[in-house]
Amino acid sequence: MTFDLEYNSGRTKLIIPEYGRHIQKLVDHCVGLPTKEERNTMAQAIIDVMGNLQPHLRDVPDFKHKLWDQLHIMSDFKLDVDSPYEKPSQEELKEKPQSMPYPKSASKYRFYGNNIQNMIDVVLTWEEGEMKEALVYTIANHMKKCYLNWNKDNVDDEVILEHLYELTDGQIDYRGKEDELADIKILLKQRGNQGQGKKKSTHNKNSKNRKK
Repeated sequence: MTFDLEYNSGRTKLIIPEYGRHIQKLVDHCVGLPTKEERNTMAQAIIDVMGNLQPHLRDVPDFKHKLWDQLHIMSDFKLDVDSPYEKPSQEELKEKPQSMPYPKSASKYRFYGNNIQNMIDVVLTWEEGEMKEALVYTIANHMKKCYLNWNKDNVDDEVILEHLYELTDGQIDYRGKEDELADIKILLKQRGNQGQGKKKSTHNKNSKNRKK
């Protein structure tokens, strides 16, 4: 007795492996049917089966459109049927997507975070005046707080203002001004209060869960 065994190494490569080899064989058979009427009937049946195999796609917009596109792809674009949607082209699939730029970061001072850079971009668009100056000092105080969170328990105001000067490409220069930033003790106290607030919130949640 001999067995005609079929090994994966000798099979053709699946175009969309998620659907399995049986669906691929159905698609190949559909392509070879002699009349368009037969192909239309079988293609619709294959679409129904594909939809049942991918139920998570039912919430995706243009669910049916996606299935028909996949059917054409699995047929290597050789399937001649009356599709309710425009047949995709191989050129579209082979076209490389546009490269996405990396997110803008606060240069070498990453410990300040992107929000600081976004705030700086906004304040640079403001006209000179008290409002702009107040926002600049708010940004500087927040930078000082971020610096303390990331680095040490002590930092000189001139260091923060120097960093602000660099991050604005020299457009904001408050170095040497008499106005001082928030006191370190106040910032450290705020940091401690925030930590206690998080712990208290977690404790309350755990207490409620235990009561349940």
